[in-house]
Amino acid sequence: MSLDPVQVMKGQEHMALSPSPASNGDSKVSWEESDSFCDSVNPKKPKSGPVRRARKVEGGIFFPKPENAVTIAVSSRVLFRTEKEQKVFEEKGVEEYLKYQIEHENEPFAPGPAFPFVKALEAVNARLRELYPDSEELFDIVLVTYNHANVGVRLINTINHHNLFIERFCMTGGSSPIGYLKAWHTNLYLSADAEKVQEALAEGIAAATMFMPEKQIEISETQLRVAFDGDAVLFSDESERIFKAHGLDKFFEHERENENTLLDHGPLKGFLEALGKLQKKFYAKGHRLDCPIRTYLVTARSAASSGIRALKTLRAWGLETDEALFLAGAPKGPMLEKIRPHIYFDDQMFHVEGAVEMGTIAAHVPYGIAQKYPHKKGTNSAK
Repeated sequence: MSLDPVQVMKGQEHMALSPSPASNGDSKVSWEESDSFCDSVNPKKPKSGPVRRARKVEGGIFFPKPENAVTIAVSSRVLFRTEKEQKVFEEKGVEEYLKYQIEHENEPFAPGPAFPFVKALEAVNARLRELYPDSEELFDIVLVTYNHANVGVRLINTINHHNLFIERFCMTGGSSPIGYLKAWHTNLYLSADAEKVQEALAEGIAAATMFMPEKQIEISETQLRVAFDGDAVLFSDESERIFKAHGLDKFFEHERENENTLLDHGPLKGFLEALGKLQKKFYAKGHRLDCPIRTYLVTARSAASSGIRALKTLRAWGLETDEALFLAGAPKGPMLEKIRPHIYFDDQMFHVEGAVEMGTIAAHVPYGIAQKYPHKKGTNSAK
């Protein structure tokens, strides 16, 4: 099985709108400045579907400030399925595409690979609001899209149809959204565009390219489950570089010699940290055993020969995962099928493909030395 990183759904490719010559997002732009560029459209009510219930407080609807929230930016192409619309764009061009979207703006899009993840985030928010009514430490979801603002009505109608609570939009009309992500204080960016994901990672923003399996398995609606690979995801690719350059024996020797030396951080360490901060809010109220957030470390490292360094690093960071699976090179897909995460992050497409084959929604983190050495079947992996 081979997955094209921009083909999140079967038959879907990236919408190749040309960016404008001027930058649309200096990384130092303030929240107030970026807000003027990000459209909040007052939509038509959809013809069908439940009415969303926003949380209201005295003076209006409650929205956390981005700097206080855990901000998740998702592209429209991973939140919803848009293959038919993409085909119109590719075959007939942008004007016919926009016309088609307006003509069908009361027809909601079907859920995409990020949809269950977003629903789980909202379930966690509901629990947090019960325990901490005035806290702004919540998940805040921002819809980020290359689409023209005219497509916003259909997107908002779709959000209303599916009863999602997403009020913050960036519709960039074909230009790159990356500059806005820092202004939103983004903790995680999920996209179908591998190049934009790499651009976000280069800016220090946790990001991944999402994939949706043909086979889908039932996942929890009340507990958010997030699974992480170790090296080049939570940790740096330092150890993976040793393995690639010198082989497995040298890797084990390196890990034994550096058992008490902390690994450097990887691109998604900050996101695990944000999840852990919210978990502790539940623990403080006596909800450790029924916490609606559960995290997993799923690594090809061996426990006795190389796992202790990973665990000591997490402990030193003040972080933990609820479960740690050291697979010693065994396939990850069967374990992930049992975990049933809303999202699994890995830096190697080989493992992403294996997860997708077993029905797991997986996301590729294009970071580290493994991007230069595609995995070959039959080759063991240190991580």
